[in-house]
Amino acid sequence: MNSIQVPVVDVASVPADGLLLDVREDDEWAAGRAEGALHIPMSDFVARLSELEERVGGSERIYVVCRVGGRSAQVAAYLAQQGYDAVNVDGGMLAWERAGRPLVGDGDEAFVLQ
Repeated sequence: MNSIQVPVVDVASVPADGLLLDVREDDEWAAGRAEGALHIPMSDFVARLSELEERVGGSERIYVVCRVGGRSAQVAAYLAQQGYDAVNVDGGMLAWERAGRPLVGDGDEAFVLQ
């Protein structure tokens, strides 16, 4: 099986208006997420790829994130194989939270589910 080397960026390199694709599961998303992110859990990803296609304009870069970076690396590799400009966000949402980037959640306090 051919593996594609997927570029990795740190959370500081994710632009505020960038397309952030969050591939965590529903409970992780509900606890805390980046505002404006697109949520497609990794477990549903292939079936829901059209939702991403609707958001991607031309050659827009896709910043893929999960909790620490494992799932997002797999999804970013898949997207790169499909011809998308996809990068993995190093350290995932845990790094996002540590860097003080804003979070929103469904509860009173937004946090990254451990």
